[in-house]
Amino acid sequence: MTQFMPDRSKSHHPAAALSRGHMPTLFDISLKNYTKGGAHRIPPYLGPSQSLAGFDPEYRNIVDYIVRITYRIWETEAREVEYIEACYSDDSLVYDDYGLQRGNAKIVGDTHHTTGAFPDIILNAEEVIWAGDDSVGFHTSHLTRIKGKNTGPSKYGDPTEAEVDVMVIANCVALGNDIFLEHVLYNTSAMLKQLGLDLWEEADRLAADPFPGWPRSAETWADLRAGVRPERPLSLGEPVEGFDPDAFSRAIHNNIWNGDGSVLDESYAADLPFEGTTDRKFSGRDAYRDHVGELRAAFPDMKHQVDEVYWMGNDADGFLISTRWSADATHSGGMLYRDPTGQTCQIWGITQQRVKDGIVEQEWQLFNELDLMIQIAKARRDG
Repeated sequence: MTQFMPDRSKSHHPAAALSRGHMPTLFDISLKNYTKGGAHRIPPYLGPSQSLAGFDPEYRNIVDYIVRITYRIWETEAREVEYIEACYSDDSLVYDDYGLQRGNAKIVGDTHHTTGAFPDIILNAEEVIWAGDDSVGFHTSHLTRIKGKNTGPSKYGDPTEAEVDVMVIANCVALGNDIFLEHVLYNTSAMLKQLGLDLWEEADRLAADPFPGWPRSAETWADLRAGVRPERPLSLGEPVEGFDPDAFSRAIHNNIWNGDGSVLDESYAADLPFEGTTDRKFSGRDAYRDHVGELRAAFPDMKHQVDEVYWMGNDADGFLISTRWSADATHSGGMLYRDPTGQTCQIWGITQQRVKDGIVEQEWQLFNELDLMIQIAKARRDG
Protein backbone atom coordinates (compact mmCIF):
# COMPACT_ATOMS: atom_id res chain seq x y z
CA MET A 1 0.00 0.00 0.00
CA THR A 2 1.37 3.43 -0.95
CA GLN A 3 1.93 5.56 2.13
CA PHE A 4 0.25 8.96 1.94
CA MET A 5 2.21 11.87 3.43
CA PRO A 6 0.33 14.99 4.49
CA ASP A 7 1.46 18.56 3.79
CA ARG A 8 3.42 19.68 6.82
CA SER A 9 4.45 23.12 5.59
CA LYS A 10 2.94 24.74 8.70
CA SER A 11 2.05 23.85 12.27
CA HIS A 12 -1.58 23.65 13.31
CA HIS A 13 -0.82 24.72 16.89
CA PRO A 14 -2.58 26.09 18.78
CA ALA A 15 -5.79 24.20 18.11
CA ALA A 16 -8.82 26.37 17.44
CA ALA A 17 -11.84 26.10 19.73
CA LEU A 18 -15.19 25.07 18.27
CA SER A 19 -18.28 27.20 17.86
CA ARG A 20 -21.86 25.99 18.14
CA GLY A 21 -22.15 25.79 14.35
CA HIS A 22 -19.43 23.12 14.27
CA MET A 23 -21.62 20.59 16.10
CA PRO A 24 -23.32 18.08 13.74
CA THR A 25 -27.06 17.97 14.22
CA LEU A 26 -27.58 14.64 12.44
CA PHE A 27 -26.14 11.14 12.77
CA ASP A 28 -25.66 10.43 9.07
CA ILE A 29 -21.88 10.48 9.63
CA SER A 30 -21.62 8.32 12.74
CA LEU A 31 -20.24 5.04 13.97
CA LYS A 32 -23.73 3.52 13.91
CA ASN A 33 -23.98 4.17 10.16
CA TYR A 34 -20.37 3.21 9.59
CA THR A 35 -20.92 -0.27 11.02
CA LYS A 36 -24.41 -0.95 9.69
CA GLY A 37 -22.93 -3.36 7.14
CA GLY A 38 -22.85 -6.05 9.83
CA ALA A 39 -20.16 -7.70 11.93
CA HIS A 40 -17.25 -6.64 9.74
CA ARG A 41 -14.16 -5.26 11.46
CA ILE A 42 -13.98 -2.72 8.62
CA PRO A 43 -17.43 -2.77 7.01
CA PRO A 44 -18.16 -2.34 3.32
CA TYR A 45 -20.42 0.66 3.96
CA LEU A 46 -18.33 3.68 4.93
CA GLY A 47 -21.05 6.27 5.36
CA PRO A 48 -21.60 9.43 3.29
CA SER A 49 -18.65 11.40 1.99
CA GLN A 50 -17.46 14.57 3.70
CA SER A 51 -14.96 17.30 2.85
CA LEU A 52 -11.55 16.15 4.13
CA ALA A 53 -9.11 18.61 2.56
CA GLY A 54 -5.52 17.43 2.99
CA PHE A 55 -6.49 13.98 4.28
CA ASP A 56 -5.47 10.70 2.68
CA PRO A 57 -8.06 10.21 -0.13
CA GLU A 58 -8.65 6.67 1.14
CA TYR A 59 -10.94 8.07 3.86
CA ARG A 60 -14.55 8.99 3.19
CA ASN A 61 -15.41 10.95 6.35
CA ILE A 62 -13.96 11.71 9.77
CA VAL A 63 -15.44 8.61 11.42
CA ASP A 64 -13.95 6.47 8.67
CA TYR A 65 -10.59 8.20 9.22
CA ILE A 66 -10.53 7.58 12.97
CA VAL A 67 -11.68 3.95 12.79
CA ARG A 68 -9.62 3.00 9.74
CA ILE A 69 -6.28 4.49 10.87
CA THR A 70 -6.67 2.63 14.16
CA TYR A 71 -7.29 -0.65 12.34
CA ARG A 72 -4.53 0.01 9.82
CA ILE A 73 -1.92 0.78 12.51
CA TRP A 74 -2.83 -1.90 15.03
CA GLU A 75 -4.58 -4.81 13.36
CA THR A 76 -3.90 -5.33 9.67
CA GLU A 77 -1.76 -8.28 8.70
CA ALA A 78 0.97 -5.84 7.72
CA ARG A 79 0.41 -3.81 10.94
CA GLU A 80 1.51 -0.44 9.57
CA VAL A 81 2.78 1.08 12.83
CA GLU A 82 4.97 3.52 10.92
CA TYR A 83 1.83 4.95 9.31
CA ILE A 84 1.56 6.87 12.58
CA GLU A 85 4.12 9.22 11.01
CA ALA A 86 1.55 10.05 8.32
CA CYS A 87 -1.38 10.68 10.70
CA TYR A 88 0.32 12.27 13.73
CA SER A 89 2.21 15.51 13.16
CA ASP A 90 5.92 15.84 13.94
CA ASP A 91 5.01 18.36 16.65
CA SER A 92 1.99 16.51 18.02
CA LEU A 93 1.16 16.91 21.71
CA VAL A 94 -0.33 13.88 23.45
CA TYR A 95 -1.51 14.22 27.04
CA ASP A 96 -1.90 10.71 28.44
CA ASP A 97 -2.23 8.87 31.75
CA TYR A 98 1.26 9.95 32.81
CA GLY A 99 2.12 13.30 31.29
CA LEU A 100 2.94 14.94 27.96
CA GLN A 101 4.37 13.06 24.99
CA ARG A 102 5.79 15.16 22.15
CA GLY A 103 6.07 14.11 18.51
CA ASN A 104 5.05 11.10 16.47
CA ALA A 105 8.30 9.14 17.05
CA LYS A 106 7.30 8.56 20.68
CA ILE A 107 3.89 7.27 19.58
CA VAL A 108 5.52 4.86 17.11
CA GLY A 109 7.77 3.49 19.86
CA ASP A 110 4.93 3.10 22.34
CA THR A 111 2.78 1.30 19.77
CA HIS A 112 5.56 -1.18 18.95
CA HIS A 113 5.92 -1.78 22.70
CA THR A 114 2.22 -2.52 23.12
CA THR A 115 1.92 -4.77 20.06
CA GLY A 116 4.96 -6.66 21.31
CA ALA A 117 3.30 -7.25 24.68
CA PHE A 118 -0.06 -8.13 23.06
CA PRO A 119 0.65 -9.62 19.60
CA ASP A 120 -3.04 -10.50 19.06
CA ILE A 121 -4.33 -7.07 20.10
CA ILE A 122 -7.67 -5.81 18.78
CA LEU A 123 -8.96 -2.24 19.10
CA ASN A 124 -12.69 -2.32 18.54
CA ALA A 125 -14.40 1.08 18.09
CA GLU A 126 -17.54 1.49 20.21
CA GLU A 127 -18.27 5.19 19.70
CA VAL A 128 -16.91 8.23 17.89
CA ILE A 129 -18.36 11.60 18.86
CA TRP A 130 -17.16 14.25 16.42
CA ALA A 131 -17.50 17.95 15.66
CA GLY A 132 -15.72 20.54 13.52
CA ASP A 133 -14.58 20.46 9.91
CA ASP A 134 -11.47 20.46 7.72
CA SER A 135 -10.94 24.19 8.28
CA VAL A 136 -11.13 24.62 12.06
CA GLY A 137 -10.11 21.01 12.71
CA PHE A 138 -12.03 17.82 13.42
CA HIS A 139 -12.51 17.05 17.11
CA THR A 140 -13.16 13.38 17.83
CA SER A 141 -13.87 11.52 21.05
CA HIS A 142 -13.08 7.87 20.25
CA LEU A 143 -14.21 5.22 22.72
CA THR A 144 -12.53 1.94 21.87
CA ARG A 145 -12.15 -1.49 23.48
CA ILE A 146 -8.67 -2.98 23.66
CA LYS A 147 -8.54 -6.77 23.83
CA GLY A 148 -5.50 -9.00 23.79
CA LYS A 149 -3.43 -11.65 25.55
CA ASN A 150 -0.20 -10.63 27.27
CA THR A 151 2.28 -13.08 25.73
CA GLY A 152 5.22 -10.68 25.38
CA PRO A 153 7.31 -8.67 27.85
CA SER A 154 6.39 -5.07 28.62
CA LYS A 155 7.60 -2.19 30.74
CA TYR A 156 5.42 -3.67 33.48
CA GLY A 157 7.32 -6.97 33.54
CA ASP A 158 7.33 -10.47 32.07
CA PRO A 159 4.25 -11.76 30.22
CA THR A 160 1.47 -12.99 32.48
CA GLU A 161 -0.57 -14.83 29.78
CA ALA A 162 -3.59 -12.88 31.05
CA GLU A 163 -6.26 -11.59 28.69
CA VAL A 164 -7.27 -7.94 28.97
CA ASP A 165 -10.46 -6.14 27.97
CA VAL A 166 -9.96 -2.42 28.56
CA MET A 167 -11.99 0.66 27.66
CA VAL A 168 -10.00 3.62 26.27
CA ILE A 169 -11.12 7.14 25.35
CA ALA A 170 -9.02 9.36 23.06
CA ASN A 171 -10.02 12.95 22.32
CA CYS A 172 -8.12 14.11 19.22
CA VAL A 173 -7.92 17.20 17.03
CA ALA A 174 -6.95 16.60 13.39
CA LEU A 175 -6.28 18.70 10.28
CA GLY A 176 -4.91 17.60 6.93
CA ASN A 177 -4.53 13.91 7.93
CA ASP A 178 -2.57 14.98 11.03
CA ILE A 179 -3.66 14.43 14.61
CA PHE A 180 -1.75 17.21 16.34
CA LEU A 181 -3.42 17.36 19.76
CA GLU A 182 -4.69 14.44 21.82
CA HIS A 183 -6.00 13.86 25.32
CA VAL A 184 -6.08 10.10 25.85
CA LEU A 185 -6.83 7.89 28.85
CA TYR A 186 -5.70 4.31 28.34
CA ASN A 187 -7.26 3.10 31.60
CA THR A 188 -3.85 1.71 32.54
CA SER A 189 -5.03 0.85 36.04
CA ALA A 190 -7.65 -1.52 34.59
CA MET A 191 -5.07 -3.15 32.31
CA LEU A 192 -2.59 -3.75 35.16
CA LYS A 193 -5.33 -5.10 37.41
CA GLN A 194 -6.44 -7.53 34.68
CA LEU A 195 -2.81 -8.60 34.21
CA GLY A 196 -2.84 -9.65 37.86
CA LEU A 197 -0.50 -6.91 39.07
CA ASP A 198 -0.91 -5.08 42.37
CA LEU A 199 -1.76 -1.45 41.62
CA TRP A 200 -0.14 -0.03 44.74
CA GLU A 201 3.06 -1.99 44.13
CA GLU A 202 3.15 -0.58 40.60
CA ALA A 203 2.40 2.92 41.88
CA ASP A 204 5.25 2.67 44.39
CA ARG A 205 7.64 1.37 41.72
CA LEU A 206 6.72 4.10 39.24
CA ALA A 207 6.94 6.83 41.90
CA ALA A 208 10.55 5.76 42.47
CA ASP A 209 11.40 5.36 38.77
CA PRO A 210 8.79 7.23 36.70
CA PHE A 211 8.27 7.09 32.95
CA PRO A 212 9.29 10.11 30.83
CA GLY A 213 6.82 12.97 31.11
CA TRP A 214 5.98 12.34 34.78
CA PRO A 215 5.44 14.21 37.02
CA ARG A 216 3.79 17.00 35.08
CA SER A 217 5.08 20.49 35.57
CA ALA A 218 2.66 23.23 36.57
CA GLU A 219 2.93 24.53 32.99
CA THR A 220 2.08 21.14 31.48
CA TRP A 221 -0.89 20.77 33.82
CA ALA A 222 -2.18 24.20 32.84
CA ASP A 223 -1.71 23.40 29.14
CA LEU A 224 -3.46 20.03 29.50
CA ARG A 225 -6.49 21.74 30.98
CA ALA A 226 -6.53 24.67 28.56
CA GLY A 227 -6.14 22.68 25.31
CA VAL A 228 -8.99 23.69 22.93
CA ARG A 229 -10.91 25.34 25.77
CA PRO A 230 -13.10 28.17 24.44
CA GLU A 231 -12.59 31.65 25.85
CA ARG A 232 -16.17 31.50 27.13
CA PRO A 233 -18.41 28.44 27.40
CA LEU A 234 -20.65 28.23 24.34
CA SER A 235 -23.68 28.35 26.62
CA LEU A 236 -22.60 31.89 27.55
CA GLY A 237 -20.92 33.05 24.34
CA GLU A 238 -23.55 31.60 21.98
CA PRO A 239 -26.69 31.06 24.07
CA VAL A 240 -29.70 29.25 22.60
CA GLU A 241 -33.28 28.61 23.65
CA GLY A 242 -34.30 25.10 24.57
CA PHE A 243 -32.00 22.23 25.42
CA ASP A 244 -28.31 23.18 25.28
CA PRO A 245 -25.81 20.28 25.54
CA ASP A 246 -23.06 22.67 26.66
CA ALA A 247 -25.08 24.17 29.49
CA PHE A 248 -26.44 20.73 30.42
CA SER A 249 -23.03 19.07 30.68
CA ARG A 250 -21.46 21.92 32.62
CA ALA A 251 -24.37 22.10 35.06
CA ILE A 252 -24.48 18.39 35.86
CA HIS A 253 -20.70 18.08 36.25
CA ASN A 254 -20.63 21.08 38.58
CA ASN A 255 -23.55 19.81 40.64
CA ILE A 256 -22.24 16.25 40.96
CA TRP A 257 -18.60 17.05 41.74
CA ASN A 258 -18.82 20.47 43.42
CA GLY A 259 -22.43 20.59 44.61
CA ASP A 260 -25.06 18.50 46.38
CA GLY A 261 -25.53 15.86 43.66
CA SER A 262 -29.27 16.51 43.40
CA VAL A 263 -29.01 16.42 39.62
CA LEU A 264 -28.59 12.64 39.78
CA ASP A 265 -32.28 12.27 40.63
CA GLU A 266 -33.34 14.98 38.19
CA SER A 267 -31.26 14.24 35.08
CA TYR A 268 -30.07 10.61 35.24
CA ALA A 269 -32.03 7.51 34.27
CA ALA A 270 -32.95 5.37 37.26
CA ASP A 271 -31.31 2.31 35.67
CA LEU A 272 -28.35 4.20 34.16
CA PRO A 273 -25.64 1.85 32.83
CA PHE A 274 -22.19 3.20 33.80
CA GLU A 275 -18.71 2.05 32.85
CA GLY A 276 -15.62 3.70 34.21
CA THR A 277 -12.01 3.60 35.30
CA THR A 278 -10.37 0.47 36.72
CA ASP A 279 -13.23 -1.87 35.82
CA ARG A 280 -15.94 0.14 37.57
CA LYS A 281 -19.20 -1.04 36.06
CA PHE A 282 -22.62 -0.63 37.63
CA SER A 283 -26.21 0.42 37.06
CA GLY A 284 -28.41 3.00 38.72
CA ARG A 285 -28.27 6.31 40.52
CA ASP A 286 -27.43 4.92 43.97
CA ALA A 287 -24.31 3.15 42.68
CA TYR A 288 -23.32 6.32 40.83
CA ARG A 289 -23.83 8.34 44.02
CA ASP A 290 -21.57 5.90 45.91
CA HIS A 291 -18.88 6.21 43.22
CA VAL A 292 -18.89 10.00 43.46
CA GLY A 293 -19.05 9.87 47.25
CA GLU A 294 -15.92 7.73 47.50
CA LEU A 295 -13.89 10.14 45.38
CA ARG A 296 -15.22 13.26 47.08
CA ALA A 297 -14.52 11.74 50.50
CA ALA A 298 -10.89 11.17 49.47
CA PHE A 299 -10.63 14.74 48.13
CA PRO A 300 -13.00 16.91 50.21
CA ASP A 301 -11.74 20.18 48.69
CA MET A 302 -11.99 19.03 45.07
CA LYS A 303 -12.34 21.92 42.63
CA HIS A 304 -13.76 20.34 39.50
CA GLN A 305 -13.95 22.25 36.22
CA VAL A 306 -15.23 21.47 32.73
CA ASP A 307 -12.56 22.21 30.12
CA GLU A 308 -14.26 21.31 26.84
CA VAL A 309 -17.67 20.12 25.61
CA TYR A 310 -18.71 19.07 22.13
CA TRP A 311 -21.58 17.00 20.85
CA MET A 312 -23.65 15.66 17.99
CA GLY A 313 -27.41 15.26 17.76
CA ASN A 314 -30.81 16.91 18.03
CA ASP A 315 -33.90 16.92 20.23
CA ALA A 316 -35.69 14.17 18.28
CA ASP A 317 -32.81 11.69 18.10
CA GLY A 318 -31.01 12.64 21.28
CA PHE A 319 -27.41 13.69 21.80
CA LEU A 320 -23.96 12.18 22.23
CA ILE A 321 -21.88 14.50 24.42
CA SER A 322 -18.13 14.44 25.08
CA THR A 323 -16.89 16.36 28.11
CA ARG A 324 -13.26 16.76 29.13
CA TRP A 325 -12.77 17.87 32.72
CA SER A 326 -10.10 18.35 35.38
CA ALA A 327 -9.69 19.04 39.09
CA ASP A 328 -7.20 20.16 41.68
CA ALA A 329 -7.74 18.24 44.89
CA THR A 330 -6.02 17.52 48.21
CA HIS A 331 -5.81 13.88 49.34
CA SER A 332 -7.06 14.60 52.85
CA GLY A 333 -9.86 12.13 53.60
CA GLY A 334 -11.50 8.77 53.02
CA MET A 335 -9.80 5.41 52.53
CA LEU A 336 -10.19 4.92 48.78
CA TYR A 337 -6.49 5.64 48.35
CA ARG A 338 -5.41 4.49 51.81
CA ASP A 339 -4.47 6.89 54.60
CA PRO A 340 -4.66 10.56 53.59
CA THR A 341 -1.32 12.13 52.66
CA GLY A 342 -2.22 15.80 52.29
CA GLN A 343 -0.87 15.69 48.73
CA THR A 344 -2.27 18.17 46.22
CA CYS A 345 -3.26 16.04 43.24
CA GLN A 346 -4.01 16.52 39.54
CA ILE A 347 -7.11 14.66 38.33
CA TRP A 348 -8.45 14.78 34.80
CA GLY A 349 -10.95 12.80 32.81
CA ILE A 350 -13.18 12.38 29.80
CA THR A 351 -16.89 11.55 29.98
CA GLN A 352 -19.14 10.39 27.16
CA GLN A 353 -22.90 10.50 27.65
CA ARG A 354 -25.95 9.45 25.68
CA VAL A 355 -28.70 11.97 26.46
CA LYS A 356 -32.38 12.04 25.43
CA ASP A 357 -35.07 14.47 26.60
CA GLY A 358 -32.68 15.99 29.12
CA ILE A 359 -31.92 12.61 30.76
CA VAL A 360 -28.53 10.87 30.79
CA GLU A 361 -29.37 7.36 29.57
CA GLN A 362 -25.84 5.94 29.56
CA GLU A 363 -22.39 7.14 30.65
CA TRP A 364 -18.76 6.17 30.09
CA GLN A 365 -16.12 7.93 32.21
CA LEU A 366 -12.35 7.61 32.50
CA PHE A 367 -9.87 9.45 34.68
CA ASN A 368 -6.13 9.12 35.39
CA GLU A 369 -6.40 6.74 38.34
CA LEU A 370 -2.98 5.06 38.14
CA ASP A 371 -1.31 8.45 37.73
CA LEU A 372 -3.31 9.64 40.75
CA MET A 373 -2.07 6.67 42.79
CA ILE A 374 1.52 7.40 41.73
CA GLN A 375 1.11 11.00 42.92
CA ILE A 376 -0.05 9.69 46.30
CA ALA A 377 2.69 7.03 46.43
CA LYS A 378 5.33 9.70 45.78
CA ALA A 379 3.91 11.80 48.62
CA ARG A 380 4.35 8.81 50.95
CA ARG A 381 7.91 8.26 49.73
CA ASP A 382 8.78 11.90 50.23
CA GLY A 383 6.88 11.75 53.56
